[in-house]
Amino acid sequence: QRTHAGDDLSGLIHHSDRGVQYRALRYTERLDEQDLVASVGSRGDSYDNALAEAFNSLFKAELTRNRHKGPWRDIDDLEIAVAEYIDWFNHRRIHGEIGYLPPAEHEAQLAAAEPSPETVDDLVDA
Repeated sequence: QRTHAGDDLSGLIHHSDRGVQYRALRYTERLDEQDLVASVGSRGDSYDNALAEAFNSLFKAELTRNRHKGPWRDIDDLEIAVAEYIDWFNHRRIHGEIGYLPPAEHEAQLAAAEPSPETVDDLVDA
């Protein structure tokens, strides 16, 4: 979505645990293609990468246990369920830690409050 909106994604960090995906060549190539920086915690320390650990826990509980969408017939059904969950999580699920807003709304508010690069340049020149 950010790419389609024309956002600058340079320096974007991809948080994850040390799961098997980091051994998958295709996965790491995809991160590299998008110029994403991979972030993993130190081995055995769930607090070192708490954001990824918290999301993984919510994902498992909300998609598979609480929402009871499965079992899925095939990989296509599972991929659709994951995409729907991510969309719900980012655009409709409220989060107490960010003022009871969905993450997309919170991020939009932060972006609107940040000075633009032109404004920063004007301040420096003044």
